[in-house]
Amino acid sequence: MLMTKSPLAASTLPNARDGARIIGMQSIVSLIYAGHDVTQLWNDLMQRVTADPNDAAALLDMATILHTVGRADEARQVLQSAVKLRRDFCVVHGDGTGPRLLALVTEGDFMANTPLDFLLAGSNCVLWLRYIDLETTVLADLPEHDVAFMAIGESTENAPLLAHMRTLLDSFDGPVMNRNPALISGLTRDGVSGMLANEPSILSPRTYRVSRDDLVAVGAGIKPLETCVPGLAFPLVVRPISTHAGHGMELISDVASLAAWLETQPAPELYVAPFIDFRGTDGYYNKQRVVFIDGKAYASHMALSDHWIVHYLSAGMGQSAAKRAVEQVWMENFDTDFAVRHEDSFAALHRHIGLDYYGIDCAELADGRLLVFELDVAMVVHNMDDPVVYPYKQVAMRKLFAGFVDAVARKARGAALAVAS
Repeated sequence: MLMTKSPLAASTLPNARDGARIIGMQSIVSLIYAGHDVTQLWNDLMQRVTADPNDAAALLDMATILHTVGRADEARQVLQSAVKLRRDFCVVHGDGTGPRLLALVTEGDFMANTPLDFLLAGSNCVLWLRYIDLETTVLADLPEHDVAFMAIGESTENAPLLAHMRTLLDSFDGPVMNRNPALISGLTRDGVSGMLANEPSILSPRTYRVSRDDLVAVGAGIKPLETCVPGLAFPLVVRPISTHAGHGMELISDVASLAAWLETQPAPELYVAPFIDFRGTDGYYNKQRVVFIDGKAYASHMALSDHWIVHYLSAGMGQSAAKRAVEQVWMENFDTDFAVRHEDSFAALHRHIGLDYYGIDCAELADGRLLVFELDVAMVVHNMDDPVVYPYKQVAMRKLFAGFVDAVARKARGAALAVAS
């Protein structure tokens, strides 16, 4: 499939007798991200499934490979097959002597759930995955664990399940991180922008859901834009609902470009927001990802781009030592610089959100405000970048991962003390 020999030989694969034990997302995605050839790994998994069609663990790892290489439809089918066979899967990090974390998850791609496997890299934690759906009537017969984590993220597809999770968690007594599915379901782009609208230290561009029919009428000159949303004017940022990483997003400067864009977008409802020019004095669009764990902010990454859609993989960070130097300074001085300047913004976010774990994509405006693009519990946070090219990122990510494991351990200790008392 790719280029070099995979370090995961057949002898290191989970034994079929383990039943629930999988290689997991973090290990598999890291291999492919680093350019390793996973053909042998795929063949080993296929042999396991051929020998035992009920090997759900092998099927789940195959689904992860398919998702990673972009074969989404096949991945979805294989994942469904795995979950039909069993609901519980296990990833062991290190020697497995650390906290046992149970993730309540649902079927979907890498954005469907909080990608906890990445956050446990380098730890000794055991991660259990319990797949939940609308047919789940009670959270029972769960694997042994110290803490559970409500890992289902916000999306149009997940909305009914998040509503169902409120009922399931009402009758569950154990410790659960991110135990607020109602709040998570409200972390839509329009929901977040409305939530933060009155915070003076934050600008979250007011985002609106507008029907395609209304926008078509605007594009055809039948009605003015302001009749769709009072006060809204060009230039606009438009995008389909439930998309991430800039997919389908476009900067619209006038009526003609809106009409042309709509010809490519059949979605019945779209997000519309004013465009904010957030270029810095260096001429780059500069976007930061910040993760919050128990209210404390951690640097995840920074990307500098010539394009207003800033995506780390397309921003040329790996090809520019100058850009990496800026990111390095930001990460190394995060606690004493960026986090101090935006202390009020971070406090405001925690007042509104208050989850154990979430992340934001943001930028710093010239007037000092924090420009918040997105707030989500399912952002991918990882340490997969080449340590030779990005040595500073390894330090920052170890700090973030340690903060997460510490938060899990604190939650477990608190639950144990409550039981003891």
